[in-house]
Amino acid sequence: MILIDTNIFIEFYKNNPKICEILENIDLQKIVVSDVVCAELYFGARNKQELAATIADMKKLTVLSISSQISKLAVDLVKQYCLSHKLKLPDAQIAAIALFYDAELFTLNRKDFQYIPNLKLYQV
Repeated sequence: MILIDTNIFIEFYKNNPKICEILENIDLQKIVVSDVVCAELYFGARNKQELAATIADMKKLTVLSISSQISKLAVDLVKQYCLSHKLKLPDAQIAAIALFYDAELFTLNRKDFQYIPNLKLYQV
């Protein structure tokens, strides 16, 4: 299972050839997205058409939601890393989902996550 971060989708929508090629080589059944990433993508839509297209794309994927266990894990991560590493809440939630589901996180912002123990970062 590979959890795709928001920045990967942004680059995909910009038709970044490297990101498009990587995603094309991943089995679609392995790709998952978090509800946090969905919300960030919806928030970033520039118009109704872009929002509708993004919603349609997200419906094609498995969306992993934040449960109370994941929320607690995210809060623990923020407590532990907000001062030392400036961990932001959305990143903590995404990391917590990846940890809970034992998914690899595919992100362009590896530095934002690399210090979190047991978090697997997708290797390109």
